[in-house]
Amino acid sequence: MPGAAAGGPGGDPVDGLDEALTAVDAFDRALCGGLLRPRPEEADALADFARSLAGTPLAERVGEAADKAAAGAASEEHLVVLAAARTALLGSVHDALLIRADAFAGRPRAADTDALPGPTAGETANVLAAARSWLGDLARTGWQGIDHELISAAAPVVTALLPDPALRRPATLLDGFAAELAASCPGATLERIPVRRWADLWSRATLLTLPGAATPAATGTVTGRLLPLGVDVHEHATAAQAQVHAVLEPADGSSPRLVRAAISVPKPDTVLGAGVWQLMRPHMSLLAAVSEGRSMELTGMPVTAEGDLLWSDEHARGGAPADAFATARVALPTATAAPTAPLDRHPARIAVPVFLEGYAVQGGGDTEELTFTVAGTPLAVDTDRVPVAGPLTPEAVAASGACIGLLRWDAGAFRLQPLAVEATVRKKSVAVHAGGWAGGTKDRVGVKAEKAATDAVAALRERAGRLLRK
Repeated sequence: MPGAAAGGPGGDPVDGLDEALTAVDAFDRALCGGLLRPRPEEADALADFARSLAGTPLAERVGEAADKAAAGAASEEHLVVLAAARTALLGSVHDALLIRADAFAGRPRAADTDALPGPTAGETANVLAAARSWLGDLARTGWQGIDHELISAAAPVVTALLPDPALRRPATLLDGFAAELAASCPGATLERIPVRRWADLWSRATLLTLPGAATPAATGTVTGRLLPLGVDVHEHATAAQAQVHAVLEPADGSSPRLVRAAISVPKPDTVLGAGVWQLMRPHMSLLAAVSEGRSMELTGMPVTAEGDLLWSDEHARGGAPADAFATARVALPTATAAPTAPLDRHPARIAVPVFLEGYAVQGGGDTEELTFTVAGTPLAVDTDRVPVAGPLTPEAVAASGACIGLLRWDAGAFRLQPLAVEATVRKKSVAVHAGGWAGGTKDRVGVKAEKAATDAVAALRERAGRLLRK
């Protein structure tokens, strides 16, 4: 990954970053051809991977697992060890980058928790073992050898996992992973393989099948004032998610903390853009507060140790007006960030809320990447992440003088994902938010998208009703 060590706030290389990613790439190359009959170059890659963990507590077990895999004799236990070692390496990359991101944001982070996974029932353990067995077959076959017969074997496993809410994470991951692989079959004809992505999905899924790993995180409750900062929107053909980043001011007067609240919904592939909001609104009153620029008063809201609010409208009520940029200027700098759960320690999961102003803007347009220069350091702006489900546009970002965003790490460098920007228009400060249409809109484009979504959903409901009547 070119430039991996150099691209970040502060500009200095991150020690050991390139070496760790090179070791991960070595293992990922071995997965391409499969671990049943590794070629000499794949066996060498496994040996390189094992050497990268020399001197760590995992060294002995990883060395044994790599040797067995290189000989085509890896058991299920050996594959789990390799998945854990790969995850640990990427976790170390995550931690090093997060230290750099926190320093850039100028905020403290809470200490890690030592919560242990809970027990797993016997029936559940059997289902997870079936999932682990399928993932083992996948690793032995390799991406170049996948076919529809192998991938279809995941269907009964997913069907068995889905009814249990505690297993929804591995079920959803396996379902999506299998669908992606099925769309790429046969592997022998693939011109390009998403090597890092599929290895990420395989190792995460493998670890989630271990007893207790998929157990929901331990939760507490919080009471206080919630001040929204912005909304991160993810949209796929059949699903959409909105994640609200916010500052919580606890009622007991303790230090403010960064929290998140997310809502995920299934959707028809005909519902696009601003239409996704109407699928989410009935499940989360927070979206209306974001759109209207209001705070929320929380009472006994469940929250995980990682700062994720398990949103329930019965624990929330509307509060006073709260400007996101005032929150970013006053409350965000003193808010404590939550620790990251062990299985979530991956560079792709880094999303640190930051507030920037007084930056110089370079580039933009169709051919040149937009860049903000902050205190003499250039920071690439990822305008491709600006959702079409809101009024925020790349042009508005390029014309801005202040920005609330998420600091991410992608393609070997830190990049800024804008959530909201502030610009001066006719001597007045104007704010534009990615989640500006979350609670409804009078904007012509937004209204048109919402109407199209309403018509599409109504048509699908009518068709479903006809099928049920038959």
